[in-house]
Amino acid sequence: MIVDNALYRNGLRVDCGTNVTDLAGVRARASDAADFVWVGLHEPTPTEMHTVAELYDLHPLAVEDALMAHQRPKLERYADSLFLSLKTLWYVDEEDAVETGEINIFVGDDFVVTVRHGAGGSLHDARMELEGMQKVLAHGPSAVVYAVCDQVVDRYQDVAESLVEDVDEVEASVFNTERTNDSERIYVLKRELAEMRRAVQPLRDPVNRFAAGAVRGIDSEAAPYFRDVADHLARVAEILDGLDSLLADAFQAHLAQISIQQNDDMRKISAAVGLVAAPTLVAGIYGMNFVHMPELGWVIGYPLSLALMAGSSLAIWIVARRSGWL
Repeated sequence: MIVDNALYRNGLRVDCGTNVTDLAGVRARASDAADFVWVGLHEPTPTEMHTVAELYDLHPLAVEDALMAHQRPKLERYADSLFLSLKTLWYVDEEDAVETGEINIFVGDDFVVTVRHGAGGSLHDARMELEGMQKVLAHGPSAVVYAVCDQVVDRYQDVAESLVEDVDEVEASVFNTERTNDSERIYVLKRELAEMRRAVQPLRDPVNRFAAGAVRGIDSEAAPYFRDVADHLARVAEILDGLDSLLADAFQAHLAQISIQQNDDMRKISAAVGLVAAPTLVAGIYGMNFVHMPELGWVIGYPLSLALMAGSSLAIWIVARRSGWL
């Protein structure tokens, strides 16, 4: 669907008196050199996408990518326009899951077309915030690219902070004295870190190029804004690397804890076997019923054998307790 369709002039939104679906009408009013149009689409139908593509002369390969979604973050040039693809992320804490969406941006001299897929990554807040900054919006389509990248990366930081909390919980659980089974959660978190890294790492190169003013079609005067985005993106990448290392260490510690617990169990089992084995040995000897066995005729033979069984078990129990086996 067409979410918004607006004309901007000198950093201000122009009221064209038209409906957002009137793509050609808004486009026709962009007559001044500083004018540009921002069209926002959310999961458009092929008909809507091809209408926009025909109006703004978008390259068919880029249009196909925008419709199909599931693109790797990238920056490509087609003739006089740019095509930027970004992954949007949000975190579902109950499931330890990083959910992904996508935003594709077509950038021309006098237009920006954003195509969003997924439930997350709404650009309404970014548009409202940008419309409140006239000096920034005066940079034209470059300002829109900055606003979108800034919002997407800010949400990366939110997801990274949620992952930090979950990794801290895993660490506390691994080193808890109680028995826990953390291997499954560690695997899930490492998988989500990998999902997030696939969104963050490929985006660093385009953003760094924007920050260096090295991309034709992006205003070089907007470079300081992109440097701020690049700094935040680098910080998120560092957090992900740190979390991945912590989870690897936590998994090794978890395996070590399991090994220690198994050794404790074996010691306890061995001590228990010893407690039973000694009296069994005595009972086995005196249960053979040979005629010429010593002590068979003693009056105290039976209580003596019972005392011997109890004494041997007590001795083993004392030794096991002092050794920490029980």
